[in-house]
Amino acid sequence: MTVAELGEALGKGTVIDDIKIIQEIVKKSGMRSITVARHKTTKEKEQGDVERQPPPDPAVLVRRPPIVTIMGHVDHGKTSLLDQLRHSNIVDQEFGGITQHIGAFSVRLPTGESICFLDTPGHAAFTAMRARGAQLTDIIILVVAADDGVLQQTIESIHHARDAGVPIIVAINKIDKPEADIERTKHMLLEQQLVLEEFGGDVQAVPISALTGANIDLLQEAIVTQAEIMQLKGDPVGLIEGRIVEAKVDSRRGKLATAVIQRGTLKRGTYLVAGTAWAKVRGMFDDTGRPLQEAPPSTPVEILGWKELPSAGDEVLEVTSETTLKRVIDWRQQQTELRKLEQDQVVINEHREEQKQQHREAMRQRREAGDVDGSLEAILDTLDTYNSKKCRLDLIHYGVGSITESDVELAEAFKGEIFGFNVEVPAAVSKLALSKQVPIRIHKVIYHLFDDLRKRISSHLPILEEEDVIGEAKVLQVFHVTEGRNKISVAGCRCTKGILNKKKNFKVLRMDEVIYQGEIKSLKHFKVEVESIKMDRECGINVDDPNLEFQVGDVIICYDVREMEQDIDWQPHF
Repeated sequence: MTVAELGEALGKGTVIDDIKIIQEIVKKSGMRSITVARHKTTKEKEQGDVERQPPPDPAVLVRRPPIVTIMGHVDHGKTSLLDQLRHSNIVDQEFGGITQHIGAFSVRLPTGESICFLDTPGHAAFTAMRARGAQLTDIIILVVAADDGVLQQTIESIHHARDAGVPIIVAINKIDKPEADIERTKHMLLEQQLVLEEFGGDVQAVPISALTGANIDLLQEAIVTQAEIMQLKGDPVGLIEGRIVEAKVDSRRGKLATAVIQRGTLKRGTYLVAGTAWAKVRGMFDDTGRPLQEAPPSTPVEILGWKELPSAGDEVLEVTSETTLKRVIDWRQQQTELRKLEQDQVVINEHREEQKQQHREAMRQRREAGDVDGSLEAILDTLDTYNSKKCRLDLIHYGVGSITESDVELAEAFKGEIFGFNVEVPAAVSKLALSKQVPIRIHKVIYHLFDDLRKRISSHLPILEEEDVIGEAKVLQVFHVTEGRNKISVAGCRCTKGILNKKKNFKVLRMDEVIYQGEIKSLKHFKVEVESIKMDRECGINVDDPNLEFQVGDVIICYDVREMEQDIDWQPHF
């Protein structure tokens, strides 16, 4: 029953403005009500991830090519049109004449203009990309066969374009066929509220033949005209932003991902992240396989250098260093694991709810036979005040009378504990609880019960690690020492605070960002290896990471880790 239905049944309309009425009805139903805050629709991004840059300065923006997606009903000639546009033999390459993958390619016109085409296998992929935030498309070419006219997938394509807010150019295809009826097709489009220019609307329509190539140049001109109206511009100097449209493993070159650059100019050596995958760009290729030196906005590019394959629709962002890259990937992997845990928890909760419902049905007759006395009421009201976010507290079942074997079995199923107030525990029940390792805690004073409950909840909280800073040093000079065949970076430092102890933990900060955390390999005073360095004394420090390059101005902190037990942040009031 919804709140609106409850209000109608009580004669109070569809709104109940007194929360106590709802709480009382829930209580009479043998359940407990919990009031929670309204769910926030937006969530601030945690520290650790990389975010898109602010909008660029309009002064740096330059004109960019449009990004075009071709959509329409199956067999209306989408792939044949793409074949004409990039002068390749896609139809023969695709199994059964149906597009099997997502690709992207660029077409340069005789006028010098360029157009970027996304080769999608229909509207399903377009919708999936949109669902992941991949708003890549600037213009949609709607292919409609002149002999068939508007069909079901044509209508769906129109709806997808409208939902995305993307302008449409209609390509009326197959005009070379004897049964082609261009005027009928135009009127069918009008029935779908797609008003062409000749009917007073703003939608361009170009009759073409993808098979013979007739009027393909007029279609390209229509795209360029629409792009000029839209005044499409991009930022060629910012950090890289883009979208993955395809990823695959090449038997010769390894992991490859096709992306469309939306911001910045991609060059070799750039660090990229996409989802939980990352790359250091080792090579770039266009759609014909030719190497590229750089890729400005609206350029489709095949990227070599991925450690893991990204997914289609993933946002591509540039990071400035390998250290930042590792931090971002670690954070994203952690978030992925947390989301999986949340999904698993939903399944677990559903299973628990089924078990609880079965138990309620079994216990209904016993519960209805007795009243909830004042002590139980006071305990339940106090439990209602529990609102800690540190640990979840679930009330599985409550009742009046002695603890029963059913209570023990229920507690075992949920890995719970039984708390009793002024009740007896039969010997058989105690024996069963002992065999099933179910704790039973009986109290005769109410605040002793809640003190015990607080201690039990606190025992489930994770141990906190506190950092106690012991000493601090500043890097004054950097040396490079040969160790075997490797050159290692050694920081020449002065201890500015406290003591540096070789056996403790260390971290290196650069511009307040942690770039290393762990043990140190060597601590020397002049050329002598020492265990500690006091304040105002100079020393040389080498960490256990051969890839770390110290810089003058880096701060090295020596610290100890102290474990602390947590207390639950809930204070019951009686």
